[in-house]
Amino acid sequence: MTYRHKVFISYHHQNDEAYRHEFEERFAYEGGVIVPKAVYDGQIASGLRPETIRRTIRERNLRDSTVTVVLVGSETWKRKHVDWEIASSLRNTPYKKASGLLGILLPSYPGSATDYDPHTIPPRLWDNVLCEYAEVHDWTKGRSIMTHLIHAAFLRRKRLLPAKPRPRFKINRHGERWWP
Repeated sequence: MTYRHKVFISYHHQNDEAYRHEFEERFAYEGGVIVPKAVYDGQIASGLRPETIRRTIRERNLRDSTVTVVLVGSETWKRKHVDWEIASSLRNTPYKKASGLLGILLPSYPGSATDYDPHTIPPRLWDNVLCEYAEVHDWTKGRSIMTHLIHAAFLRRKRLLPAKPRPRFKINRHGERWWP
């Protein structure tokens, strides 16, 4: 059986735009596995207040998505917008239930899903891996594998509660890894 979900794609715009494009091309346009949602360059005006940016992302991009896929490159964990997108996707609102959550380690990430440093993936993603709401997997080009991973994330959202313990990033982070 084939499932097709509305998937919000969160990623580091400057470093991983090509992977986002390839992900959409392979799994939306060629494969029909997902209906892609993302914040594209220039879609939100710069200089807006953080709450305005978060509200715009929630209302325009996340509102009807059911799964959030975080494309994790070497510096994705540092990005405040990735943190905000994950936090917003995990919110239950009168208009939308929390999205399922899935991390995909990109080829640019220095590790694999069986051997990665949790302090080099987005902290909010890691919180949800710990409570089994989210999973982290390696980049794949296989349509059937991605279909299964996305649908499994969708199903987890119906039986588990996401972890939301930490405050949102106020600024982008720096360094080699994050600390609790």
